[in-house]
Amino acid sequence: MRPPATRIVRRAVPAFGPWPDSVPAVLQRIYAARGVLTPADGELRLARLLPPDALGQVDQAAAMLADAIASDAHVVVVGDFDCDGATGTAVAVRGLRLLGARRVSYQVPHRARHGYGLSPALVDDLVPMAPDLLLTVDSGIACHAGVAAAKARGWRVLVTDHHLPGETLPDADVIVDPNLGDDGFPSKALAGVGVVFYLLLALRRHLRDAGAFTGPEPDLSVLLDLVAVGTVADLVPLDYNNRLLVSAGLRRLRNGQGQPGLRALIELAKRDESSLTAADIGFAIGPRLNAAGRLEDMALGIECLLCDDPHRARELAGVLEGINAERRDLQQQMVDTAEALVANLPLGEGELPPVLCLHEPDWHPGVVGLVASRLKDRLHRPVFAFAPAEPGSPQLKGSARSIPGLHIRDVLAAVDACHPDLIERFGGHAMAAGLSLDAAKLDAFRAALEARVASLLTTEQLRSELLSDGELGVQELARPLAEQLRLAGPWGQGFPEPVFDGVFKVLQSRLLSGGRHLKLSLLCERGGVPLSAIHFGGGTGEPLPPRIHVAYQLELDDWNGRQGVQLLVRHWQPA
Repeated sequence: MRPPATRIVRRAVPAFGPWPDSVPAVLQRIYAARGVLTPADGELRLARLLPPDALGQVDQAAAMLADAIASDAHVVVVGDFDCDGATGTAVAVRGLRLLGARRVSYQVPHRARHGYGLSPALVDDLVPMAPDLLLTVDSGIACHAGVAAAKARGWRVLVTDHHLPGETLPDADVIVDPNLGDDGFPSKALAGVGVVFYLLLALRRHLRDAGAFTGPEPDLSVLLDLVAVGTVADLVPLDYNNRLLVSAGLRRLRNGQGQPGLRALIELAKRDESSLTAADIGFAIGPRLNAAGRLEDMALGIECLLCDDPHRARELAGVLEGINAERRDLQQQMVDTAEALVANLPLGEGELPPVLCLHEPDWHPGVVGLVASRLKDRLHRPVFAFAPAEPGSPQLKGSARSIPGLHIRDVLAAVDACHPDLIERFGGHAMAAGLSLDAAKLDAFRAALEARVASLLTTEQLRSELLSDGELGVQELARPLAEQLRLAGPWGQGFPEPVFDGVFKVLQSRLLSGGRHLKLSLLCERGGVPLSAIHFGGGTGEPLPPRIHVAYQLELDDWNGRQGVQLLVRHWQPA
């Protein structure tokens, strides 16, 4: 089944400026289309970072941690098994130690043994550690049973999370979550790692006011490389505040000041540390960390991030590299199966339901989110992918990815309200969510889900659109602009990387090994020189017409010392 037709739509550009002449006109236009209308709007100085004051309950949380440090209490950081949770755990452990905590440990749930977040099973396994205070990172807002189990053992619980709360809250001592009520904190888009970094800022201020520092204050900016990686990898919107955090973290990484574990991962991913971008984090660094939590144990990834010995960090990064290679192979197998399931749906030619709900008994629960994401991108439909919680288990773990205009967690909340016997638990964001349910209830859930989504999405919303920043001039299709675009971000979710469009003549086209990808030589219809282009996943075996309308990104091409440019084709259609 072919994906729905995609329309190339040029972004609206509001009035903007003036900008200095050093900023190219095309970049001014790109910024304006993303809401950056003046140089001041685009200035990414860390001094402009929002203060923690308005973040709800952050002062109470800081006071609790200060008391724990003063009493030499044992603080156990409870992380999560994705990249945001891993980096957040590393930030919490490193930050608390910087601020004077002597007894800090961490534990991360195992996907198969414990399930998500602070669960009763994880609490049982924490007993030998004898914690005094649990600090959750990137989870906890939906962990009612786990928090209750921890409190029953006499432990204090401090929840830091960024996921949307449900109708009721867990009985934690303190909860810090920018999405909890209307607390006045302007940025609701913090990742889990961002929330815990803000808590550390508040804790440092609390200790400063209490006169706890006899020497120089600890420099928490040394943690920003971790904050940047977790923020980008979790695909939270890059609002201005998150762009400040990511930009500062990228500067540290480019200057060779990153944690040894991150530097080792960058090296293994064959990325240029001196010009690292958010895209490098999203496509190379994040997946290597995430792979540990998907297939093995995220404790390995956290150990890599906490390691200060470069030699040992390289060893750990090498293990993560191997796990990631296994993840890639497994992901491709599952995606191929998912595409076959969609192709075999009993529908009319070219029809697709408003939401896809897929399941295979031999899928891996750690990879279903990647399958959902890949099909969502290809088919422009919200996608749910399910796998057994463990081999042979009657319980399914599902992961969902949505499209603009459909808040997927709200959809799950509505289905749960109308059919309270279907979903065991769920949580997430507007664009991504996770859930668990009994396999016997999957068909009933699919029917309820399709009915709900069909009532919310219009035909227009189900048409795929690719937003373009317009056409580039012949002289702009060159390396100087590509270099400026690379470093002009950080680009990411909510602040997308520039995409351009134009008509090109097809000089050559060939399939790369495996037949999945298409290599092209294109010539702008208005002149210039032939341009190398690549379309990942574009290999269909069908010949291209002589003229095509292409949506593309302008990228550097340094392969074998070329020092050229390449068009990364996002979509093409006959001209």
